[in-house]
Amino acid sequence: MKLLLKIISCLLPWPLRRQALGKWFGFELHPTARIGWAWVFPNKLSMAAGARIDHFTVAIHLDAIRMGARATIGRGNWITGFPTDGTGSARHFGHQPERRAVLVLGEAAAVTKNHHLDCTNQLTIGNFSTVAGYQSQFLTHSIDVMEGRQDSAPIHIGDYTFVGTNVVVLGGAVLPAYSVLGAKSLLNKPYTAEWMLYGGVPAKPVREISRTAKYFSRSDGFVY
Repeated sequence: MKLLLKIISCLLPWPLRRQALGKWFGFELHPTARIGWAWVFPNKLSMAAGARIDHFTVAIHLDAIRMGARATIGRGNWITGFPTDGTGSARHFGHQPERRAVLVLGEAAAVTKNHHLDCTNQLTIGNFSTVAGYQSQFLTHSIDVMEGRQDSAPIHIGDYTFVGTNVVVLGGAVLPAYSVLGAKSLLNKPYTAEWMLYGGVPAKPVREISRTAKYFSRSDGFVY
């Protein structure tokens, strides 16, 4: 029955679809939020004013997606996880009772298109931050070869950051606020130094960023 309701909701024009998603699935969608022709069905979804998810994005097997005002997820993104509602294998991540499969986008945060976001553990993308380009991978889970089991760790992308194209970000990584992650980099650990360009495989601090750079003080999420 639930699958049928999902299919029906996707065929409705947006004004009716928004009402149906709220009534049938309990989603909290601001009147100015919008979802395109996309299959977006986490257990919980909240979208603030002006938030948007574009066409052909898939978001499934998640506890929740929370999007701040004017946050955007572009076309063709694949967003998955391993929810904690008991629908998956009880053996997976049983040693992590506090784990939550959640995607959080802050105010005016943006994910462009054709990225893979693994939200088995929480992935946070801060206010006015941009995941740019194409084909980046955020992987919050992997196999712990020492323990012989699946393991996960959150990823945190700070406020006013810029993530270049085709990067890989692994569980436990932190990109500090007011920072840039260069294209094709591998971020596999937490850093704390702000106003820094990180790059390479694995990513390391490369050089400081001028505090006069206008990207880091904008009040509009969209960069013209």
